[in-house]
Amino acid sequence: MTRMPFSLRATAWCAGLLTLSLSIQAQTSSPPGSGPDAPPNPSNAGTGAAGQGGASSTTSNRSGTTAAPTSGTQRVDVTSGRPSDQAERRNATASKIVIGRQELEQFGDSNTLEILRRLPGITMPGAPGRGGPPRMRGLGAGYTQILMDGERVPPGFSLENVAPDQIERIEILRAPTAETGARAIGGTINIVMREGYRRRLNDVRLGLGHERGQWQPGVSWTRNDTIGERWIYNFTGTAFKRDTDDRNVAQTTSSDLLTGRTLLAQEESARALSKREGVNVNGRLQWRGQTGDSALIMPMYIRSTGTTDRTSTLTQSVGLAPAPYATSESHGSGIFELARVGANLNLRFGDTRTEWRVSANRNRFDNQNLRREFGAGSLTPLRVLDDDAAITDRGASLNFKASRLLENQHSLVSGFEVEQNRRDENRTTLQNGVPLLADFGENVSARSQRLAAYAQDEWSFNPQWSAYAGLRWEGISTEGDSGLGTSRNRSSVWTPLAHTVWKFDPKGRDQIRVSLTRSYKSPTLQNLISRPSLNTRLPAPGPNSATQADRAGNPDLKPELATGIDVAIERYLSNGGILSANVFHRELKDYIRNVTALESVPWSTVPRWVSRPQNVGGAYTQGVELEAKFRLTDFIARAPRIDVRSNLSVFNSKVDAVPGPNARLDEQPRGTLNLGGDYRVPGLPLNIGSSVNLTPGYETRVTETQFREVGLKKVWDAYATVNLNPNTLLRLTASNFIVRDYVTGSVVVTETTREAGRLVERTPTNLRVGLEFKL
Repeated sequence: MTRMPFSLRATAWCAGLLTLSLSIQAQTSSPPGSGPDAPPNPSNAGTGAAGQGGASSTTSNRSGTTAAPTSGTQRVDVTSGRPSDQAERRNATASKIVIGRQELEQFGDSNTLEILRRLPGITMPGAPGRGGPPRMRGLGAGYTQILMDGERVPPGFSLENVAPDQIERIEILRAPTAETGARAIGGTINIVMREGYRRRLNDVRLGLGHERGQWQPGVSWTRNDTIGERWIYNFTGTAFKRDTDDRNVAQTTSSDLLTGRTLLAQEESARALSKREGVNVNGRLQWRGQTGDSALIMPMYIRSTGTTDRTSTLTQSVGLAPAPYATSESHGSGIFELARVGANLNLRFGDTRTEWRVSANRNRFDNQNLRREFGAGSLTPLRVLDDDAAITDRGASLNFKASRLLENQHSLVSGFEVEQNRRDENRTTLQNGVPLLADFGENVSARSQRLAAYAQDEWSFNPQWSAYAGLRWEGISTEGDSGLGTSRNRSSVWTPLAHTVWKFDPKGRDQIRVSLTRSYKSPTLQNLISRPSLNTRLPAPGPNSATQADRAGNPDLKPELATGIDVAIERYLSNGGILSANVFHRELKDYIRNVTALESVPWSTVPRWVSRPQNVGGAYTQGVELEAKFRLTDFIARAPRIDVRSNLSVFNSKVDAVPGPNARLDEQPRGTLNLGGDYRVPGLPLNIGSSVNLTPGYETRVTETQFREVGLKKVWDAYATVNLNPNTLLRLTASNFIVRDYVTGSVVVTETTREAGRLVERTPTNLRVGLEFKL
């Protein structure tokens, strides 16, 4: 398949599909004042396509005050004049999707990751309900930039630790800008925490979940208010307890290539009981001056503790040697703690506005894991593996930005960024009391420094046409110390960026976007540190297998560069709806992927299979992203007032150095589909809704002799909310209705054998009930 013709065909397909949608929509007339920029209609409050969360709705005006519901205890909301989510998306020159509070609240999710998997173009790795970091356009780890209030999240931070109650909105940027940063080949997700100026709140939420016999309680409190005329404060605190019961089956086989004879057949059934609890607290204290100056301080504290008890049974039906053990048991415990504080100072000097931002963070992760393996019917362990780790990350950053709006409709912005991070790791791995990695020492440290400078200009040629041009330079230097010495890595990247949007009619609903960008992916400290992580199934100093490889870093990695184009066509509907089609293409240079090879290593007397990240050459990825969010009555006059949410993404990629079919980028599926709907039952205080996520299975050819497979994943969620009174809401949620096996695996072909590993997981349905009180 040739590259650019695919993009051209996809563009034509998107244009044809949207043209058909526009012609259908044109057959239905909208009432006066119902366009995308029309003032909110009180009769439509809370029922737009953005979704229904069951929260009381208000109607805003330009003065920044809002009218509150009149029934029950009167509640006064104070809001800013921030545009609606749809207006903010439409008016942005660079493509941006904004997800506001209503959509965030719909399903009563217990953590932010559960929300993200339903959003356009976002995929989640792992089994349903057990996913890892969010990924845009199906790309693997490190391609999606995660920001919190516009700044990169600290190392080791997980969005699973952020409760949805703490979030004001989520912004999805499909293409990078000079200001937000260019380490975003896949895109950027910006989590904007609760903002004190949005409205006055004093809300309490109670929740209780149930999953395979395990209970999961939670509570949160949100408080927004003012102190006098100049001070605004916001506080959100959550506490949770999450117990899970996970089960899986791992299968390992090996066969002779010449004869086809099975050399090894093993199956290990495992069960893990995990208990996790924690607290999350964040706040804002803001001062606002009369001339537009302001100061803001934002503290955050997260702490979670957990334990996992895992048992397994290993059966071997075929083998040239006895199984290494018959049963195993392990106990792990861990503590994660993060403290972060940020401060902003905004000052105006004539027509120039300046913003200073400083932040500092410290997080630590302490983990102890004890694993014991036993022979059949024996109470005396054959092997005891004790692995203890204490990891501490520290970081600080300073950002400066100056912006100026000129009379000729130019908005100039320039700035610089300085960031420093340090990781200290103390790790001890003992096998039967003997250190396994004595040559590496127990202490490993790594440091990184990032410098960046940028300038950008955004302007309007006329009411129909606006453009953006930016240039960013970023340099990163890293240094790591271990028992093998000191390794250093330095890189710098220039990234020019351009965006433009054309409105067919300044007062109409249709527009087209084009973006030309350069972005990159920098190696992480973990990628660069060469200290290995040993496979626990087949430990050193003996041999292991290609499907049970050790992991190690590579201090010689270079950054991965991408040159890309995005073209999008959009039509904005009434009631917050949208029809959009987006096509993208990225050319990658120095693509980074993990490659497994047989190596002579200092931690073993025989060669062992080791997986290391390597630059493997060029690659490309491209795809089509379709989104339709509308009220059914916009197309069918007598249909139920169902708000439809749907998005479909189709991806394709190729790694130049890998021959044959399925030579895709790592962990990129062929596509993903989300389909959902929300309905307010007439005459009843009842909202219901459902959402289905589908990610087809796929195979990836890593090298000529290495393959990975990921099975089909289906996730079906549903919710119902009942307004018990104007200040109390009952929410019922069911996640992962479709309980099915989730299969992943790998195959490695050596000169004489074919080795395969397969993992089968099945996560249960999660039921949750919640009560929300507005005090």
